[in-house]
Amino acid sequence: MEIDVGNIRPVSVAFTNTELVVTLADGRRIATPLAWYPRLRDASPAARGHFELMAMGIHWPEIDEDLGIAGMLQGRPAT
Repeated sequence: MEIDVGNIRPVSVAFTNTELVVTLADGRRIATPLAWYPRLRDASPAARGHFELMAMGIHWPEIDEDLGIAGMLQGRPAT
């Protein structure tokens, strides 16, 4: 059975000291541990701030990191 997850297009990205926080087009906010994403955790603030919002994810070109919103909603750390 497929579940309707709503509009999962990301509209903003923010970082706390310990979390990645993504706001979706439908108003939800997803906060996941920064420790799940070693490339982001270890990147400079400037590299973290340079990202591209995609239809269903986020791309950081300087550190070659791509995160899908579906994976974040499922609680999947980066591999």
